[in-house]
Formats: sequence, C-alpha cells, structure tokens
Amino acid sequence: MLDPHSLADDRLAAATGLKTAVRILDRWGASGDQVEAILRVSHSTCARARNGSLEAIKLDRDQLARLSYVLNIHAALRIVFDNPENLYGFMGMANHNAFFGGRPPLEVLGGGDFAALYESFKRIDALRGGGW
Repeated sequence: MLDPHSLADDRLAAATGLKTAVRILDRWGASGDQVEAILRVSHSTCARARNGSLEAIKLDRDQLARLSYVLNIHAALRIVFDNPENLYGFMGMANHNAFFGGRPPLEVLGGGDFAALYESFKRIDALRGGGW
C-alpha cells in the first residue's frame, strides 16, 4: 500500500523541481514553447510554475527525467562558469561541438526530443570533466 504522506512529498518535490527548471530555462532565454517542449508540460502548468501557484503536481517518469537533466545541465554549467553571463548565456550561444553543429544547445533542446536532452547533457557534463 502506498503511503499518502510519501505521495504528498513526491508531488511537492515535483512542484519544486518544476518551478526551478522553468526558472533556469527562462534564464537561459528559452521561449515559452521551448520550455513546454523541453519539460513536456502544458502551457497552463508552465504558467502556474512561473507564478508560483503550483503547490503540488504529479509528473510522470519522463517529465521527472527531463527536470533532472535540466537541473544537472545547470549544475554542470555552474561548475564550468563562475560568471552569470556564461552560466546563463552558454545555452543560447552557437556551439561547434559536432553534436550541436553550430547551433545553440537551447535550439537543439527546444524540439522536445528526449534523446537530444540526454545527448546535450552528456556533452555539457563533459565540459566539467564528467566521465562519459
């Protein structure tokens, strides 16, 4: 039997993660459509996360994984860059890694493809010396 307190904690953690991921994507310069596609959430859910009215939410495993990748990309960038211009600007800059092909990482992620999110994370994490 599922513990209702555990479910409440999970939903609160999901809401907190979603709010944080939306704020990060906004700081990276993502459009509303890009944020919704990257996190695979509806426009209304995204709007509620932005205005802080999202107290608890149930997210599926795919959505939770997407949040995790955004948070981990941000963590890797925080290790690599100590200035806000690069920390938040990197995702909007042209990137000549073969995977990105001169496109900004945010453009690659903006299509909402889970594999693109995973592959982008691997390459950005490698900048900090992540072992892939």
